[in-house]
Amino acid sequence: METNTTNPAKVHTSVLLNEIIEWIAPKPGGLYLDGTLGMGGHSSAILEKAGEGAQLVGLDRDEQALELAKIRLAPFGDRAHRFHLAFSKFEIALNEMGWDKIDGAILDLGVSSLHLDHADRGFSFAKDGPLDMRMDPSGGMPPASSIVNKGSHSDLNRIFKLYGEEPLGSKIASAIIAAREIKKITTTLELAAIVSKTYPAKRKALSRTHPATKTFQGLRIAVNSELEELKMFLHRITERLNPGARIAVISFHSLEDRIVKRSFRDQSQSCTCPPMQPMCTCGNEQRLTLLTKKPLLPTEEEMEGNPRSRSAKLRVAERSQDTK
Repeated sequence: METNTTNPAKVHTSVLLNEIIEWIAPKPGGLYLDGTLGMGGHSSAILEKAGEGAQLVGLDRDEQALELAKIRLAPFGDRAHRFHLAFSKFEIALNEMGWDKIDGAILDLGVSSLHLDHADRGFSFAKDGPLDMRMDPSGGMPPASSIVNKGSHSDLNRIFKLYGEEPLGSKIASAIIAAREIKKITTTLELAAIVSKTYPAKRKALSRTHPATKTFQGLRIAVNSELEELKMFLHRITERLNPGARIAVISFHSLEDRIVKRSFRDQSQSCTCPPMQPMCTCGNEQRLTLLTKKPLLPTEEEMEGNPRSRSAKLRVAERSQDTK
């Protein structure tokens, strides 16, 4: 695969960049975590804004993205540290650095241009390539083709409906099973064509997106265990935040945003017992303070300049002061 190794900024435009900097509020000497380093757009802006002494750990499952980030972060020298890790394994990186607590953490859960624009990664239904979709092909997880060709009707239907929010999940699952009995489904365009034929003409005419959009989303999430990764990260990251440190998460579909919203809400409550219960027995302590009651959205100007930002939502919370 060819990549732009001279100017990563031209490969991918970071979403909600100004908002991330405003809410994370980087400071000199601060320690920061970018759980989805990508090509380093958010990270480079954080280090530039923070100034002298600030350091950042960036994680990514994609080794190609890490190489591009290396170029973008080169001006910051040993202030930037890259790790080939899923963001749910952030403790490994922090422990290796000797960082007990950090001053801010971010996640950008979007699929980058590096994935969508290169057919050989298998993420795009608009370009023909192997049906792969793995963020980290070296991680031992099976590709999307394995799920498509081996999954039962109930498994496929669950993936399409639960992860893709596709109402025609059962019908699409049946079409896939019928097609694979004739020929193994191995490419993105083969799958996209099967899904497209399943869609009624009227539904196609009224839709603003390709018929395979939700099916591909569901498969990608399943292949990479994306929602499980997010839940694990949100459950554990708070303990590694200094009081007053902020966590900012950019999501791109309702499943992700719902998980972030619920996690921030639950951690911002001092008691999670049922409302009708006379006494508190949960022993829960408030860990976060919500800073964005509603998600922040891109400006009209950003959406016009970067159409892929249109579905982005940003939620921010702050680590509460220790009460012990």
